[in-house]
Amino acid sequence: MQDQTLPTVALSALRGIACRCPRCGGGKLYSGFLTLRPNCEACGLDYAFIDSGDGPAVFLIMIAGAIVVGAALIVEEKYQPPFWVHAALWLPLILATTLLPMRSMKSLLIALQFHHKAAEGRLIDREPK
Repeated sequence: MQDQTLPTVALSALRGIACRCPRCGGGKLYSGFLTLRPNCEACGLDYAFIDSGDGPAVFLIMIAGAIVVGAALIVEEKYQPPFWVHAALWLPLILATTLLPMRSMKSLLIALQFHHKAAEGRLIDREPK
């Protein structure tokens, strides 16, 4: 029988970064690069609740943008290289800072969504005044 106590935020985040099931930490979350499994192979958690949307991409674009733009401005100011050098330097860095951490960022947001029991917004049913 699985222990149903809620893990700490740090443990949930570590499970997310490791791309593991947010409930048990044992089963794999993905069946492909970003394709989720239908459920956990270890505890049976149904992954139908998962909806990270564009969140992981937005976070990574903001982080990668700050890194790449900052580095490009420093290099331009110090060395003033031709544009082809900028392209050769920054295009691989953009790909590395966005594609490589995408799985971990998506699973981190999924784990935090599970931890905080996040759900779609609903209107409160109440009596009119």
